[in-house]
Amino acid sequence: MDDATSPLVSLSEKDGLVRFEVHAKPRAKKSRVVGPRGEALEVALAAPPVDGAANVELVRVLAAAFGVPKRDVVLLRGEGSPKKLVGVRGLPRAEVAARLAGAV
Repeated sequence: MDDATSPLVSLSEKDGLVRFEVHAKPRAKKSRVVGPRGEALEVALAAPPVDGAANVELVRVLAAAFGVPKRDVVLLRGEGSPKKLVGVRGLPRAEVAARLAGAV
């Protein structure tokens, strides 16, 4: 977050992925990107945290928000936790920041 266009969400780059923390809120009425929560991105998910359903929904919601295929959104850490580390492939950091700003 070294430029004025960066969202409040902390972004980093590693292994060809733009990475950021996500705080997932399963069992919401509607799946949507809520906005920054600390340095993480809060995402409401209409799926329960059972059998990976919330993780699948998280990938779907983020892929739609970034305009990338689901295969380009990678859950790196936190499969069984509300706190997750996610990576997005195929977009430069500045574009991820801009799309995050537009999604909230």
